[in-house]
Amino acid sequence: MVDMETRHQVYFANRTALVAYATRIVGSRETAEDIVQEAFIRFTPANATGVSSEKSSGLLPAYLYRIVRNLSLDLIKRRKLEVREERSEPPYWSMPIETPSPEDIVVAADEIRQVSIALGNLPEQVRVALEMHRFGGYTLEEIAAHLDVSVATAHRHVRTAMMRVATTLAGNTS
Repeated sequence: MVDMETRHQVYFANRTALVAYATRIVGSRETAEDIVQEAFIRFTPANATGVSSEKSSGLLPAYLYRIVRNLSLDLIKRRKLEVREERSEPPYWSMPIETPSPEDIVVAADEIRQVSIALGNLPEQVRVALEMHRFGGYTLEEIAAHLDVSVATAHRHVRTAMMRVATTLAGNTS
């Protein structure tokens, strides 16, 4: 059995070479540093005590390199597995689409009917202003020019129509 002092000496004498070795395997010096730290923890367990042996101390660098190699390869395997798991999710277009229930369809159709009635009861300029703004994407300036009114009046028309539609949908028709 090899004592802790010998293990520390072997580790510190080979640390730079171990980091370079791990870097070649994993491709990142930062990751290699972490691997070498983990190798040190495994190389010098807390319960390792004993008398130094010349024969076993000569094998320590090879043992330390083996630990670093195994940890590096384990990391690469884990990364490949993670990538494979990410790719295993089905594409978005193959996922089933949630179809609305019949009740949801009836509610939406009723709301559309209510909005249609509310728009039909609006004065023509107010209805046109709302349709241009909400459905056509026109600016208030463009609406004002089309209706031959001021921008403030175009804004008031859109706001009035939106309030009428909102109150209709809320059930507070006036």
